[in-house]
Amino acid sequence: MGNILPPGQFETESWPILHQGDVCEFNEETWDFKLFGEVKEETALSFSDVMKLPKTVSTIDMHCVTTWSKFGTTFEGIAMRELVNAVEINEGVKYIQIYGYYGGDRFGYSANLPLEALLGDDALFVYRWKDHNHDWQDITPKHGYPLRFIPPASFYLWKGTKWASGIRFMKEDKAGFWEELGYSMTANPFKEERYR
Repeated sequence: MGNILPPGQFETESWPILHQGDVCEFNEETWDFKLFGEVKEETALSFSDVMKLPKTVSTIDMHCVTTWSKFGTTFEGIAMRELVNAVEINEGVKYIQIYGYYGGDRFGYSANLPLEALLGDDALFVYRWKDHNHDWQDITPKHGYPLRFIPPASFYLWKGTKWASGIRFMKEDKAGFWEELGYSMTANPFKEERYR
């Protein structure tokens, strides 16, 4: 799928910053990452627990619903499958909600996604990035530091939760923050699935 511009998009070399509300202030002492919902046992990982998980480096195209697309960004992070493997999920789990900070609530933002599409090298909780204009650097607080989900290129970027704080495992699909406001549940940029 590399470097294919979806319909209605334009290419940019910059990484525009768009988010709702204020920027989350990271405090390693109080930060944790919850794995809950349809699991045998709810789990909370500390920041050091998360950072001890195996790392993946992958180049993932980004497509924002506001019509920009950015190619050739390489990320380092923790693949979704590593977090899935950190818990025992119940039979029949097909969907997840990825939660993040919004408006003072660490679970104030969420985005729904089908789990099966997220088990490759292109679904990462990232903490650093580079492209042909930038050497490796940490993602900034405005981009979601310390941990931001980058979805595969087959999803618009609003599915890429900033200031990620947890994953809820679900048997049924459920609308997240933008989906409740009328955005597409499936969000495929190549099918221009912007709104319901």
